[in-house]
Amino acid sequence: MRRLIIQAVNHSKAGHLGGPLSAADVLTVLYFKILRIDPERPHWPDRDRFILSKGHSAIGLYSVLALRGFFPVDELMTFDQINSRLQGHPDMTKLPGIDMSSGSLGQGLSPGVGMALGAKLLDKDFHTWVMLGDGEIQEGQIWEAALVAEHYNLDNLTAILDYNGLQQYGWTASLANGKRQPRISIDNPRQRWEVWGWHVLEMDGHNVGNILETCRKARTMKGKPTLIISHSIKGKGVSFMENDYNWHSKVLTEAEFAQAMADLARPVEGE
Repeated sequence: MRRLIIQAVNHSKAGHLGGPLSAADVLTVLYFKILRIDPERPHWPDRDRFILSKGHSAIGLYSVLALRGFFPVDELMTFDQINSRLQGHPDMTKLPGIDMSSGSLGQGLSPGVGMALGAKLLDKDFHTWVMLGDGEIQEGQIWEAALVAEHYNLDNLTAILDYNGLQQYGWTASLANGKRQPRISIDNPRQRWEVWGWHVLEMDGHNVGNILETCRKARTMKGKPTLIISHSIKGKGVSFMENDYNWHSKVLTEAEFAQAMADLARPVEGE
């Protein structure tokens, strides 16, 4: 999956790399082990729903959808091209397997709340999953959606926070006098979300066994929604990208592409 992400972004000369690489292991476990889905029936009413709220990481979602069989893997090389179904942000009207269009940060949890509430009202047992970025949880709309989810006791809703500690322009906490200074809602998300009335679990976002165990546990939690804090590394798997915010969105040189593919020829820890 990581190799496909690198190849697609390199081919299009546009797109994001750091975020899709940090989320790759979680997306893989979700789509191959957790989500109740059927690629032959992408609009199956009883399927689980998944929303990639951090929609700029779309190539990560496209890659796992292709590997899962929703569309041909070769189509990934059309990423971000004119007339492609695989645009820079997910479009639910174009591509099978996309449950919600996304892109503007902070807008994914609200429709997730709506889907989960709809399931309750219709007496459906599908589960809704939303992946958030740690930069976008500064958005007020996320806070409002979190409070509404707790109000309605939406235990059929799980949010996964891809907590890699980096935003587009640097660390999610600023540096002053050599010490990290917290920004709004970033440091200690467990405490904040528990105050909002959510169950909170934590996991290693690059250990497949831990991801699988935690997601299964989240599905069984009752009485209120669940947040999973996925501790991850931006740019995971590529030596010169890891923990470097400059690779949030950047075009590879030929030498960098070769190095990235060489790095990814070796198994990522946890695979």
